Amino acid sequence: MSEAKIVKNNDKEENKKIEKSSLSKFMTENGMFIALLAVVIIFQILTKGIMLKPLNITNLIQQNGYVLILAVGMLLVVIVGTVDLAVGSVCAFIGAVAGVVMVNRGINPVLSVIISLLIGVVVGGVQGYWIAYKLIPGFVVTLAGQLIFRGFTMIILNGKTIAPFPTSFANLGSGFLPPLFYLKMGEGYLVGSSLIIGIILAVIMVFKNVQGRNKLQKYNFTAENNTSFIAKNVAIIIVILAATFVLGSYKGIPNILVIAGIIIAIYSFITTKTVFGRQVYAVGGNKKAAALSGVKVDKTTFLVFVNMGLLAAVAGLAYAARVNSAQPKAGVNFELDALAACYIGGASTAGGTGRIMGAVVGGLVLGVLNNGMSLMGVDNNWQQAIKGFVLLFAVVFDLYSKQKK
Repeated sequence: MSEAKIVKNNDKEENKKIEKSSLSKFMTENGMFIALLAVVIIFQILTKGIMLKPLNITNLIQQNGYVLILAVGMLLVVIVGTVDLAVGSVCAFIGAVAGVVMVNRGINPVLSVIISLLIGVVVGGVQGYWIAYKLIPGFVVTLAGQLIFRGFTMIILNGKTIAPFPTSFANLGSGFLPPLFYLKMGEGYLVGSSLIIGIILAVIMVFKNVQGRNKLQKYNFTAENNTSFIAKNVAIIIVILAATFVLGSYKGIPNILVIAGIIIAIYSFITTKTVFGRQVYAVGGNKKAAALSGVKVDKTTFLVFVNMGLLAAVAGLAYAARVNSAQPKAGVNFELDALAACYIGGASTAGGTGRIMGAVVGGLVLGVLNNGMSLMGVDNNWQQAIKGFVLLFAVVFDLYSKQKK
């Protein structure tokens, strides 16, 4: 065989390896998005088109907004290698505090929200102190917190529901962005603000992807081939515009989606672009190595739990606003939903790995499962069992993937 043919064959093999590596990377990074899309399509068929109706999509978002907020905070906790079992009770406790100060005491909603958020920070700080500085396992501390704050909730509310909240506060959980203008669409109307936001988001996402790919190529790293890159961006544009079109066909974009979206964007930046984000991953990956490299492990862990307390307060307020009441039984199993969202979204049980968008997609998978099974009339007990199987499969898949590596 001539030298030219050998070189040509080697080039072909190298190109095949690069394509295989790109495909593997694409599946690793976007596998959960594909799984979410598959689940949506399945339930769209099984529910005979009800799943993707504008009203149902809006309900799905409003019913699961608090889960997405909790999942973002819980992901950082999971990354540092522990869990927070108290977030559900903290959500209920913060909702109860908001109910008392806003409804019973008549305090201004803005001031009431600030007070509630500060209490959430204090709660997270107290739990973080015992975990980070006294080295008590997070499981034990937050299990105690779960019981303590559930008890405080019952004491504050005296076992009764407080309602209703002022309209301005309730709109945070059940209201929508101002329409700006309407477009005539057949027999109905399209909310203009949804269309504008959809276009802006699509442009931002594509620009971000192009910028990221150019950066990889600049430093001679392996980047996606043109076909998969174009296909991915076209898919992103279609999904964003379709989602905003569906929402715009009803009442527009829910306020809770805006709140959750801002939180997701902020924490995506924190975990990928800041020193603190890198320190969180370092602590979860190897605490001793992190300490030797200059990371203050105790301070980082403490701040992660302070942050969890803050986001638990936000989620508690969002839930209270949606149901327009402070309830003694609010927050039950919220911590399990948040943890499940993180693990389904690819976070490791050993800590050190996980992505914000992965946790968000995991939360959406759970939400779609709940919504779809409810539409089909599946018994609640079976719903719990099926979610349990999904979580178990996600964890087993994670462990199996690590063994293969």
